[in-house]
Amino acid sequence: MRLLHKLKRLFHKSHSPSRQQAEPSMPASRLFPRLQPNLRHIRQVLGNSGDLIIREFPVGPNARLNAAILYTDGLVDAPSVQSFILESLMTDLDKAELEKAIRTGRNVLHYLKDHALTVSGIQPLLDCNKLFNALLSGSVIFLLDGYDEGFAIDLSKHEHRQVSEPAVESVVRGPREGFTENLRINTALVRRKIKDRNLWMENRTIGTVTQTEVAVMYIRGIVNGQIVEEVRARLDRIDIDGILESGYIEELIQDETFTPFPTIYNTERPDVIAAELLEGKVAIFVDGTPFVLIVPALFVSFLHSAEDYYQRADISTLLRMIRYVGFFTALLAPSLYIAITTFHQEMLPTQLLISLAAQREGIPFPAFIEALMMEITFEILREAGLRMPRAIGQAVSVVGTLVIGQAAVEAGIVSAAMVIVVSITAISSFVFPAVNMSISIRMLRFPLMILAATFGLFGTIFGLLALVLHLCSLRSFGVPYMSPFAPFHLEEQKDTIFRLPLWMMRKRPRSIRPRNAVRQQPAPAPKSRPKPQH
Repeated sequence: MRLLHKLKRLFHKSHSPSRQQAEPSMPASRLFPRLQPNLRHIRQVLGNSGDLIIREFPVGPNARLNAAILYTDGLVDAPSVQSFILESLMTDLDKAELEKAIRTGRNVLHYLKDHALTVSGIQPLLDCNKLFNALLSGSVIFLLDGYDEGFAIDLSKHEHRQVSEPAVESVVRGPREGFTENLRINTALVRRKIKDRNLWMENRTIGTVTQTEVAVMYIRGIVNGQIVEEVRARLDRIDIDGILESGYIEELIQDETFTPFPTIYNTERPDVIAAELLEGKVAIFVDGTPFVLIVPALFVSFLHSAEDYYQRADISTLLRMIRYVGFFTALLAPSLYIAITTFHQEMLPTQLLISLAAQREGIPFPAFIEALMMEITFEILREAGLRMPRAIGQAVSVVGTLVIGQAAVEAGIVSAAMVIVVSITAISSFVFPAVNMSISIRMLRFPLMILAATFGLFGTIFGLLALVLHLCSLRSFGVPYMSPFAPFHLEEQKDTIFRLPLWMMRKRPRSIRPRNAVRQQPAPAPKSRPKPQH
């Protein structure tokens, strides 16, 4: 039997195709010294793609040298290829000098780079991996027969959206420019605002298939070096085939996964990024998206707007207090209504209690089912308004809410007071400058409603305590999420709920642990005050 099994294995091994025949050969580590094998290999690896452009032409006196350029159609500026490469090599080339270089045994490829090509972004290519990365990133590849190396010439032309006003983070007073989907435009917008030599940027490529460019930006001398090292380590640990948006990076480097609260801040405003960098934070840019990540992120950052620093301190303080009131209203209004009307009617004034009892006289559902139906209906209408065409989406969501609410009251399904509570709750959820925090509050509203319907105000208080404990346990790149409330820093309360004048905020937030904590020096007192004019 053993002999029979051995004969079967030998038979299958002799008749089965070898591994080298079944699988395509891997690309060579280095380029071939001849031009045609290189071109055949590139065509084979790319599957003879229709957007691969290969142009072969002679170079030098008596067409002694054969050269070729390769590029991806649509990613390269074709007129620049004609002007700066083909004309330079075929018509403007000094053939006498080239003949002299050939006779003296110089490297002709390097001679062409130094004396013929009139472009600046030229990188040497020594292996196939770099060649394909450059070719698919928008560079023009130049190969010369007889050399096992080439050049990548940066003549990329990426179609992108023009800089325009941010669609989400709108302000009354402040800059009207927002990030685009182009990485270099986004970094340039920040450099326009911070013209400092210490504004450093590190580039890396993430995604084995997409090869997405990611840039890490920080201000050396202000940022804490440990935070920068942590950002580098978390980005380098990412091993994924594709990065299509900054949300991929956010989910892969965040401290806590199972939490409703965002622990990484994102924005599409260059002025916000500049302000956060000046605080000692780190920005992460991802090519292909207008949203830039900021780490570490604090809870108070999601309730602050860029406009807070463009208005006077008293106006900004009032607006922040309104946001905090809106935060608690959006989180607690339905649960408090359910708890009071179901378990604690004695807390209401007599006239209000009689009015609510009259409204609920013909309602067949308890207050919790009422609130649940109205909240789910409003969430569906809000989602439908976002996904529908912009021309009709807003009208449908507003009209649908009014019509459904009025019809539900007239039909006796819900009470008018419940419609008012749900409407106030929905409006309060729009006061947050950060959309992801608004979504978190909308998620937490439902478990608090369940606790209120089960245990009354005791359930609501228990839910709040659990929420506070969870918030205090969160970290964002090692920084406590609830700073400067927990741990409490009196000095940093100047820019939390209140916003004191800028001249009083002389130091950067201590919770971020910046290397340079001093933001500004105290202004000297004036020697004399101006006198009134007569």
